[in-house]
Amino acid sequence: MASYPVYGKEESSSFGVLSGVSSVAEGTLKALSPVVSPFTNAYSRFSTWRASFGLPNPGSSENLQKEIKTVQLTQWMFDGARADLTKALSANPAFQVTHSFSLGSQAPIPAYNFGAVFADSALFLQGGVDNDANVSAKCNFGWTPTSVTKLYAQVSGSPTQGSMFQFEHDHQGTDYSFNIKAINPSEPAKIFIGNLLQSVTNNLALGAEAVYQIQPPNVRELQVSGLLKYTSTNRNWIATAHLRPIGVLEASYWHKLSEKVEVGASLDLINAPMKREAVAAVGAKYDLRMATFRAQVDSTGKVSALLEQKFAPTFAFLVSGEIDHVKNSAKVGVGVMIESTSLSPEEMGMVPMPVPPGAL
Repeated sequence: MASYPVYGKEESSSFGVLSGVSSVAEGTLKALSPVVSPFTNAYSRFSTWRASFGLPNPGSSENLQKEIKTVQLTQWMFDGARADLTKALSANPAFQVTHSFSLGSQAPIPAYNFGAVFADSALFLQGGVDNDANVSAKCNFGWTPTSVTKLYAQVSGSPTQGSMFQFEHDHQGTDYSFNIKAINPSEPAKIFIGNLLQSVTNNLALGAEAVYQIQPPNVRELQVSGLLKYTSTNRNWIATAHLRPIGVLEASYWHKLSEKVEVGASLDLINAPMKREAVAAVGAKYDLRMATFRAQVDSTGKVSALLEQKFAPTFAFLVSGEIDHVKNSAKVGVGVMIESTSLSPEEMGMVPMPVPPGAL
């Protein structure tokens, strides 16, 4: 004989309450439909009209000068000696650890940093700690392929230096991108940043960035700057500009001459009442079969170069040099990058070499 659930008075009353709430919500939606439908229809027509232009995604404002940064030596230059030892522990999901050693010409004590990276299709985790007990952590989570939330935290090992926390969300639309960022939102001194970049033609993208700062006891400041990005039709050169209201202009030009040669130029201009300064730099990047060479010269009298020579896919040797003709000084750096793994070729996704006939 089949048995049926028996509900008590409390359960029956709860079901009645839920059905009542559902009826009220449904009635509310029907009542609001004549008011909301004109706006939804207008937005739908606007979206269809905008999609008819077929405008490309302009990229994020954070990567506005991404191409020029790969050519110039600002983030690649080093002096003294350094060694990076990386070991891959897993391929899917990716997990690796890195030991970094460095000894700069101006630092009497060698520096050490331990880092770890974990990544899969939606999650990216990165953490590190150095010999001064400074800890940093980064977490990126992709809700969708076009919407990513990023968290960054840094804890200083020195009592005189504070910690930092940053929240960020990045969204890539069909023909636009926007980013919001909050730095130390729970502290008395905090910064909020928002930017938007919109394609207006197939080549031109315009945008704006707003920076809102709060400083104790009661100092609040808002700065709005303009963004511009122009990309050629065949995508082989890009020009960008970032104009701030305080009289600061950051402009760049990147050109890919061939598959192996890229050149770039940048201009940083400050036209403030208390300071007027301009720095121009020109750089080039050459990708050879087993090496990458970068060279740069700027208006301050500095000439620098960096050579990354790969003797094997897992071993690279680096040599860098910089000459400052104004200060009559020079810097030289040497380094090695070694990668090792305990994974088999199959685990790394590599196709195994075929066995020659008669080898077995």
